Amino acid sequence: MRLSLCNEVIRDLPFEQQCALAAALGYAGLEVAPFTLGEAAWTAPAGERAAWRRALADSGVAVSGLHWLLVSPAGLSITSGDKATWDRTVDILRRLIDLCSELGGAYLVHGSPAQRRVGDQADPAAAAARGEAAWAAIADDARRAGVVYCIEPLSRPEADFVNTLGEAAAIVQRIGSPALRTMVDTLAAASMEPEPVADALRRWLPTGMVAHIQLNDRNRRGPGQGDDRFAPVLRALKDGGYGGWVAMEPFDYHPDGPTCAARAIGYVQGILETLA
Repeated sequence: MRLSLCNEVIRDLPFEQQCALAAALGYAGLEVAPFTLGEAAWTAPAGERAAWRRALADSGVAVSGLHWLLVSPAGLSITSGDKATWDRTVDILRRLIDLCSELGGAYLVHGSPAQRRVGDQADPAAAAARGEAAWAAIADDARRAGVVYCIEPLSRPEADFVNTLGEAAAIVQRIGSPALRTMVDTLAAASMEPEPVADALRRWLPTGMVAHIQLNDRNRRGPGQGDDRFAPVLRALKDGGYGGWVAMEPFDYHPDGPTCAARAIGYVQGILETLA
């Protein structure tokens, strides 16, 4: 398992300083939210992209993948009934797939709950079908780019479309692309799965559906900063032979971003040492 930090935790720092801090703390990668690189990161010129790659190389960290894909610009949606909006959103997802590949990332995580809502639309079932069609439309782009595109189950009330691993897996199976998978966010899984997160992992890892892991406490802070215990989760990953990226994704940066990032990796690395 390789540990990554979701870079919005330290987004107040310039990107080269994010890379340097992540490396200094012991992270192998940064999971990048495109909005932290600019309003429309996929349009960045070649020189700016080269600067990002240089900062990564100089620090010795990798871009593990991309997440929070549709935060900016405003107005994007994979479930919209407006064809122009839907087409624009799918085009941006294709461009983000290319950006992920260019930066050396291995995966994209499609969370973005506000940009996939169905309940506020006239026909929620049709909206959900449009969301699934968006994922089907970009699956082959991900395959050609050599990245895995993960549908992220998210908890209610934050999200009202794809809340469980079972729902995400059903979509993955219907689309049938080897580049489309699901993933486990421990906050969402702890809230939405019918069993403890570790047991959910033991159930789903053998299916090959789970391509990525994000760690966060149900209090929205980092692992080790709440009541959730992550030793069983990491044991389940180890026992299941998981060898991918594990990203720290807190939402409440207590007492601040850099300290939260340091606390998370220290806590997780300490557990991993006991499992070695």
